[in-house]
Amino acid sequence: MKWKQILAIVLISASTTGVTMWGYNHFSHKSDTYVYQKEGDTGKIPANYAGFNGVVGQNGPVDFSAAADAAIPATVHIKTKATRTVSNNLPRNNPFGDLFPDLDDFFGDRSRSIPQMASGSGAIISEDGFIVTNNHVVDGADDITVTLTNKKSFKAKLVASDPSSDLAVIKIEAKGLPFLLYGNSDEVRVGQWVLAVGYPLTLETTVTAGIVSAKGRTLEINRRQSTNPVESFIQTDAAVNPGNSGGPLINTEGKLIGINSAIASPTGAYAGYSFTIPVNIVKKIVADLMKFGTVQRAYLGIDYPRDNISDEEKKQNGIKDEGGVYVMSVREGGAASAAGVKKGDMITKINGIPVVTGAELVGKIATYSPGDKISITYQRAGKEYTSNITLRNFTGTTDVVKTSVLDKLGADLDNVSKDDAKEWNIKGGVLVKSIGSRGLLSKVRIQDGYVIIKANNKDVTSVDELRKVLENASGSVKIEGIYPGYEGVYPVVINLDSAN
Repeated sequence: MKWKQILAIVLISASTTGVTMWGYNHFSHKSDTYVYQKEGDTGKIPANYAGFNGVVGQNGPVDFSAAADAAIPATVHIKTKATRTVSNNLPRNNPFGDLFPDLDDFFGDRSRSIPQMASGSGAIISEDGFIVTNNHVVDGADDITVTLTNKKSFKAKLVASDPSSDLAVIKIEAKGLPFLLYGNSDEVRVGQWVLAVGYPLTLETTVTAGIVSAKGRTLEINRRQSTNPVESFIQTDAAVNPGNSGGPLINTEGKLIGINSAIASPTGAYAGYSFTIPVNIVKKIVADLMKFGTVQRAYLGIDYPRDNISDEEKKQNGIKDEGGVYVMSVREGGAASAAGVKKGDMITKINGIPVVTGAELVGKIATYSPGDKISITYQRAGKEYTSNITLRNFTGTTDVVKTSVLDKLGADLDNVSKDDAKEWNIKGGVLVKSIGSRGLLSKVRIQDGYVIIKANNKDVTSVDELRKVLENASGSVKIEGIYPGYEGVYPVVINLDSAN
């Protein structure tokens, strides 16, 4: 009968196990997934705790020390000195000006030169001393000093700059320097940790941490330096203050993902938002500046609104509400025109990557050069089209654009019209329409409306003639001009070498 006892034990065990399992399933939660059902619904919709899905967060605190160790030695302190001329810039009524020009002061000319000091940061990008920083840190500087974290100081030379993107490259004579490796800003994600490194508020090297708050931001701040600003900032909440400009933003691997450029603040100090030029834009512009001396900037050849278009405009143009960049106009002879893009189209993708805002579009195009081929996706009358486009430069070609000596003047110049030349009793000339806050002409006693008629004692009747004279000159150049409505010729001297 032994086998009957064994069978009884097995049956009792099986029954106990079954009852236990039934009780657990009946009285406890079956899983973390719940069912939400509206009254009258026949189907069931699975629901879960928002954002969980079984993904476990990182264990333990995040350690930034390795990234900071990599970035601090490759971050430099930049100090600049510039001489500014303070004047009301008005022509003087010295009746003896031709015979006694020194009497200008007696007749009210109180122009004086004042040295101005500034401070910023920079990121070393090569072992032989090339450094990237902001254009606004070094623009117009007569003297640039770079100090490393080991307290060694060097005189730096401006290699080239790009006001549109607010980037500049400077060079110190040194070897074996620590430098930062480029990351990939396209891979940067909102919410990831980042570090800002620099010399804020004249302090020693400072590291602050934050997260990426947004991408593709625009502030229109570069419009202060250029009529064609390039802005597609990475926004972070890493603390950035005056002096951080030009310093690196790095990821937790210690790789460069951007150059800190601006803050949004009612006080001028950090108030929670900082803005960084993405490294993919930096890489392209820096490479151009080092190779060509100027940026080989690609253009689509369209105009787009700074703000989002209205729902009514979308309806009128049959645009689906899926985001994109509205084409206000297409420039004749441009890349978009050649590819068939028309006014009213909505550009939604570049090389298959969605673009929602104008800043995102600008950021994508800024990483390409004239002659590069890309695909562009756009909507028209509710239908989607994709075209291949060969990008062009601002002249509508794919030729290499060379830097001009006129760029050093920092002014908007135009030829004097024939009618104006006749009225002013001159052969011709170059009208200085506006003078920027930096550049060679900002350092001398002239104002908007000045008409250049001679350079180095040679007649100048056009912008092209002025360019030729300056290209064949070096050092100090004497400029002579008039102010329409005033008598006399007003000479100034500019130093071409101070722009190098």
